[in-house]
Amino acid sequence: VQLVESGGGLVQPGGSLRLSCAFSGTIFEIFVMGWYRQAPGKQRLLVASITSDDSTNYADSVKGRFTISRDNIENTVYLQMDSLKPEDTAVYYCTARLRQETYWGQGTQVTVSS
Repeated sequence: VQLVESGGGLVQPGGSLRLSCAFSGTIFEIFVMGWYRQAPGKQRLLVASITSDDSTNYADSVKGRFTISRDNIENTVYLQMDSLKPEDTAVYYCTARLRQETYWGQGTQVTVSS
């Protein structure tokens, strides 16, 4: 499995970004896809996840602002991030999980600053 994230960058508070994660290597549809983030000096935490039947789960800190979605034709998972705050600044990682196995992308930096 290979995961390649894109879409990170610098954005002002209140702005939006959309992260993408391209999946390759095996059957995409059966994996639970997710996004984690890690801020400097802090542990890596789950931001959002989506199952094969589009059931979603969000961290309380991003509920109502972030939306995870997946495209099983394009083998891609997205994270739409709106109303961004400085505390959303972190490296964002895409994950693919199947039973006990979890695969990670290389991460993409998101910086929210004026």
